[in-house]
Amino acid sequence: MEEKPDFEKDLASIRQMMERSVKFISLSGLAGVMAGVYALTAATYVYKNFYEHQLLEARSFIEVRPDQVFHLTVVGIVTLAASLITGVYFSYRKSKRLGFTFWNNVSKQLFINISIPLVSGGMFVLIMLQHHYYGLVAPACLLFYGLALVNASRNLVEEIRYLGYCELVLGIVASLYIGYGLLFWAIGFGVLHIVYGVLMYRKYDA
Repeated sequence: MEEKPDFEKDLASIRQMMERSVKFISLSGLAGVMAGVYALTAATYVYKNFYEHQLLEARSFIEVRPDQVFHLTVVGIVTLAASLITGVYFSYRKSKRLGFTFWNNVSKQLFINISIPLVSGGMFVLIMLQHHYYGLVAPACLLFYGLALVNASRNLVEEIRYLGYCELVLGIVASLYIGYGLLFWAIGFGVLHIVYGVLMYRKYDA
């Protein structure tokens, strides 16, 4: 097998360094899998406690009590916090293994790009809860999350953009079927995350 000329090796090294300078490549596929597991666990908990075991029956929580709204909000916040903590842990561990600095200019820009849609979406969801638009909460979560992924994809691997597109499409479909929000929420944050995480782990981590 012929070895590549030195100039080709140099070009490949330069190309790799340039990509690393603008991409946050420490994102772990395992973080996506765990986020999906957390989401499915939360969806199962909500289903058992609020859906009264009625399989796939429409439920928009129009008559939900204030204490139930608070309960559901806490479940969502805990799920989000667990996903973020796990994502940071696995990404930090991967960056150390690769010999990179975890908190650098690229990760800072990534944090800004993903935070703007997420924070805006979170505030919008809280306003909808205040006005009792419960049926649109799940679609809004999916839509703003999809926008966050697309906006952050410039600093991540390209596959993140396609995950964002899938979340956006799912959010639009969910808005057409008010009452099935938990089902779409479980698919978007649970199933899609697990599929994405497994694919990313096999491609970049294994």
